[in-house]
Amino acid sequence: MNFVTFLVFGIIGFILVYVFAYRSSNGEKVYKYISRQASVVTDKYAPYSYNEIRKKVKELGQDYSKKQYTFQVAIFSVASLVITYLYFYNIIISVIYMFIAILTIPYLAYLRYKRIYSEFVFEQIQVYTTNTIMEFATTQSFVKSLEGVYESGVLEDPVKSDVKTMIDLAYANGTIDESIAFMNSKYDYFIVRNMHQLFLQITNEGAKNSADALENMSLDIDMLVENVYRDRMDRAQFHKKFLQFGIVLYLMIMLVQFLLGVESYIKMLDTWYVQILLHGVVIINTLFLLNGEKYYNENVGAE
Repeated sequence: MNFVTFLVFGIIGFILVYVFAYRSSNGEKVYKYISRQASVVTDKYAPYSYNEIRKKVKELGQDYSKKQYTFQVAIFSVASLVITYLYFYNIIISVIYMFIAILTIPYLAYLRYKRIYSEFVFEQIQVYTTNTIMEFATTQSFVKSLEGVYESGVLEDPVKSDVKTMIDLAYANGTIDESIAFMNSKYDYFIVRNMHQLFLQITNEGAKNSADALENMSLDIDMLVENVYRDRMDRAQFHKKFLQFGIVLYLMIMLVQFLLGVESYIKMLDTWYVQILLHGVVIINTLFLLNGEKYYNENVGAE
């Protein structure tokens, strides 16, 4: 099957999907119908945490637009069709891989949401710790410091709501122990635990001069934040090189065909173990890329 025939089948498949969506959309624009149906499925089956993260990313204005998602689907479709056709010279297998590639897009979107949300939360934690230390230097009271930070309007949910919970717990229990335990469990960051430990020590044991300790804590926070942002830049550079490397791995099949000759390669495809080997190469390369994406998008802001 030549490339022109392959392209014709691909166009026919796209038209069939479009017609099916159009007939089921009751006059609604097709792309809106597909988008709405995808949202219904996501809201029904996605975990609550995912829905909350996606909502926050939209509030931050960092979610992809419908055009961007459509472009992403088109890129994944064309790339998977072309690459797998070069492997198997079989339109049916290529179409199957195309749909599998499209199905990975929600997972990649989820990883991206997690990264953006994690970056946002870390920035909020930076604001929380820095401003609480500044407030404490004036009030010399941990609860009053929390109230000052909460009322200043520098925090956003979910951190803002959790600070309010800390304040309520402190007044309800008469101590800050449960408030600190609550916040430490919600945000397991080095700077949060250390700052809370310092305030707990000052509050329970007293301190004649806490200014130096607070100053050192502020310097530690600044240093940690600098390291985290540097790590983000390093990750971004690594991510670009990683994707380039992954694409080259897929296209190594072109080198094999160049060395063997296209006709000899196509004859080899009649052998069942060659087919299995090629499927294995595609699957292993894909898992390699997905694991790399998972690494890039997770543990942002971790110490």
